[in-house]
Amino acid sequence: MNQNEKRMLLTSVSRPGRYAGGEYGQVIKDKGAVKARFAFAFPDSYEIGMSNLGIRILYHCLNQHDDIWCERVYAPWMDMQEKMKATGTPLTALESGDALTDFDFVGFTLQYEMCYTTVLNMLGLAGIPLRSADRDEDAPLVIGGGPCSYNPEPIADFFDLFNIGEGEEMLPEIVRLYIQMKEEGRYTRAAFLHEAARTIEGVYVPSLYTVTYKEDGTIEAYTPIYDDIPTKVRKRIVEDLDKAPFPERVVMPYIETVQDRITVEAARGCIRGCRFCQAGMVYRPVREKSAAVVDCQARAIFDNSGYEEMSLASLSISDHTEIDEMTDRLLAWTNPNMVSLSLPSLRADSFTKELMDKVASIRNSTITFAPEAGSQRLRDVINKNLYEEDLMRAVGVAFEAGKNQVKLYFMQGHPTETDEDLAEIPELAHRVVNAYYQNPNRQKGSRPPQVTISVSPFIPKPFTPFQWEAQDTLEEMKRKQEYVGSCNRDRKVKYNHHDAEVCHIEAVLARGDRRLGRALEEACHRGFAFDAWSEYFNYQNWLSVFADTGIDPAYYANRAWGLDEVLPWDVIDCGVTKTFLLRERESAYQNTTTPNCREQCSGCGANKLGGVRSCCPKKK
Repeated sequence: MNQNEKRMLLTSVSRPGRYAGGEYGQVIKDKGAVKARFAFAFPDSYEIGMSNLGIRILYHCLNQHDDIWCERVYAPWMDMQEKMKATGTPLTALESGDALTDFDFVGFTLQYEMCYTTVLNMLGLAGIPLRSADRDEDAPLVIGGGPCSYNPEPIADFFDLFNIGEGEEMLPEIVRLYIQMKEEGRYTRAAFLHEAARTIEGVYVPSLYTVTYKEDGTIEAYTPIYDDIPTKVRKRIVEDLDKAPFPERVVMPYIETVQDRITVEAARGCIRGCRFCQAGMVYRPVREKSAAVVDCQARAIFDNSGYEEMSLASLSISDHTEIDEMTDRLLAWTNPNMVSLSLPSLRADSFTKELMDKVASIRNSTITFAPEAGSQRLRDVINKNLYEEDLMRAVGVAFEAGKNQVKLYFMQGHPTETDEDLAEIPELAHRVVNAYYQNPNRQKGSRPPQVTISVSPFIPKPFTPFQWEAQDTLEEMKRKQEYVGSCNRDRKVKYNHHDAEVCHIEAVLARGDRRLGRALEEACHRGFAFDAWSEYFNYQNWLSVFADTGIDPAYYANRAWGLDEVLPWDVIDCGVTKTFLLRERESAYQNTTTPNCREQCSGCGANKLGGVRSCCPKKK
């Protein structure tokens, strides 16, 4: 496509800045001087993808190599897709404008199960065969990574290989192996995949493992087809976050994105061990970035961007051991430069007045906490290790600082849950409202309090103590949603809940195996895409696809799985052992909590992976 044709195409769609490229900070290289080209694909809109910190980091890691050129590609919105199909325009990368079929690798970050149809949609728009078995020697190698790769089986047929774990070191190793085999004249697609699986820890090549099933439909075994590849693929981690590559110059968008701000990662993992939380398990061991390094990286991005907001990325930022020093360092220059500092993922039991005073300049008047369950009994079941007095102390600090809006996040459908537990959700919110009026130090003359409760249905996720549990049926999820709403009698408590139908499909995809591939392929042929967006998600269409491809969604979502059953993700070693997960599951049914990692090592197994500035240093 020449420049005139591209200009005409862009003027005919909404938000052409999504596709124009040419942003400040993008990396341009001489195509004649590079030995491998990598298209980093985000299966969602430009506005969402440009805010993703993982892509920023890996884009930087690959482009540090002079002979590797990494470019970006995002999912075109539906109006653009219609124009592309009408004009025969393939999906292209932003930096060069070249078609994805010109690249050696197309890498997808898999952040959310509901993006799977968009992945296949993008492959179709690019003219790349959906199934890896159908790609010839000249087709790009399609690689996946991100949190959903911890159960890659539902999409295994569409990917040549997966990065299991953290990619800063692993991804360049994969591309370097490709370059080496090309230069040595021993590259074939099959030879490269075998060599990558054999020599690079964290590489999972689905085509090199056969899956057999029992008569009852459960999995019998995963068997490698070669003796020299691992029976279980162990995830990779970056041991020292202070030394990990980090982009001090970021690509600046031309249009507004979801998070137009400086984002610096402060830690990976979480010390808490909530039993429903996948991220808290698969990102172990907990590793922290030092306050000095966080400050240095944030200041460098500010100098190169001029952003007026900054956020620290972490699963639980207030648990960082250097949170006070970190915020002091940052505020020393953010305040004079009028940069607003945001601290997401605050925990009520580690939220202090000193921390509140430091972030009081944030314009947003809302403070957010996640009790996850209304009753103390159920919070013990899920190992939240949060007590009502912790929450009331935290909201009291917020009210004294002038906050008058509180958001509380909960889940419904936890194992052992009763209606009495559900009724405690709005009751707890009501007690937060009362705490506002009972606080003698609240700021006078402010608006009345508003407490918003947001309730999401439980989704059993791989590598959690609740991975064996059944999700509530759709009917039961909806009944519980209505019941919680009927228990709310306080006008100052606003009640929101997530779409139960979306959560049902998400559970199917989260616990799926390779047999779901035929359903996803059929969904692609029927035009499914952007299922993470409510305007494009259609539950009945999903049920139709499942019916026509012989898939029973209840088998994956609504079945309690056997504790000795081979799980679709058993081919992956995330560091946390199944023995530990079973022990935690048993503790849940006994209403017994487990101390956090700083209080006591629970023996989860993650210490075998190592980690500097970690709660569980590697055993010698």
